[in-house]
Amino acid sequence: MKKPFRVSFFGCALLAGLLAGRASAQLVIRNGDASIKFGVLGQFWGDWAQDSTAGPQGYQQNLYLRRARFIMGGDIGDNVSFFLETDDPKLGLNPKSLSSGFMLQDAFMEWKPDRHLVVSGGLMLVPFSRQTLQSPGSYYTLDISAITTVANAATQSAGLRDAGFQTKGYFLNDKLQYRLGVFDGQRDSNGRNSLRTTGYLQYDFFSPEKVYVFTGTALGKQKILAVDSGFDKQGAYRAWSANVAADLPVRGGDEIGGQFQYMYYDGRQKFLTIAEQNDYLLEAAYYIHRAKLQPFAKYESQNFVADQSRAKDIGRYGAGASYYVRGQNLKWTMQYLKALPRNSPLKPSNEFSVQLQIFYY
Repeated sequence: MKKPFRVSFFGCALLAGLLAGRASAQLVIRNGDASIKFGVLGQFWGDWAQDSTAGPQGYQQNLYLRRARFIMGGDIGDNVSFFLETDDPKLGLNPKSLSSGFMLQDAFMEWKPDRHLVVSGGLMLVPFSRQTLQSPGSYYTLDISAITTVANAATQSAGLRDAGFQTKGYFLNDKLQYRLGVFDGQRDSNGRNSLRTTGYLQYDFFSPEKVYVFTGTALGKQKILAVDSGFDKQGAYRAWSANVAADLPVRGGDEIGGQFQYMYYDGRQKFLTIAEQNDYLLEAAYYIHRAKLQPFAKYESQNFVADQSRAKDIGRYGAGASYYVRGQNLKWTMQYLKALPRNSPLKPSNEFSVQLQIFYY
């Protein structure tokens, strides 16, 4: 089969599944005890970001695809599953390029001999913090926080993902879950340096969350109250996280949602680009189901410990709203974000963003 035909066939099959979305919950192919389902996540952005060194006229204007993902997952029997996801992120962002090509985002398999022990191997999200493990299709605000991605480059991760093995399990009526992983991390030229180890522990007071990625806003359809903590280390590098997240249905379909996240990073002698810092993220949102509208606000802060690094201290304030045409399947989001450097000559800067999202999985 020639490649163009393969692409066309897959696209037609996926489109057929999307158009049938109202009649059936998911496009699924079954063969005996094996099944495969398909999905897509597309986020198109318009973004106007001010350069903190260029004054009021220094706005960079971009229209680009923030995420363009094809998703496939399935089960083979009762205790084996797999997940595959591709992406062409930031397609068209300055400096403009429309031919970068797709990358492999996730590719892993899971063996589930028991609910207390699930073994995964492949390319996957590193289990370090709640927002690291949140679905980008349901963020409370427009996008992931800058404090969540601090170690991404130094650890040679790709979109918070790394290659490795992970074990996870569920206890106390599935409300307590753990995730422990050993990952490639940053590799020296000879590849003999230590591997990266991470861990994550979460307790759900209401609905158990036995999923690969967690829900951000649940649009009044789930009752979630979760507390968690995590660690990330390789060689001398250390990082810690703690979080509390809530989605509380109110008023017959509305939702009060949000999270507070603390993260500590210290690259030490391992990653000199990661200065010791204490970082905070607060997000809050209220979903009005009759209006299909969700106003939100956020605050994040990076606070460096050493005096020579204090010039990097920065706070970010943001607010906006999402309009859900059809839940997370189709929505518009608008956000205003202001960055306030604290101890440097850089000027405060503004960013205005609008997003159109289509999501089906």
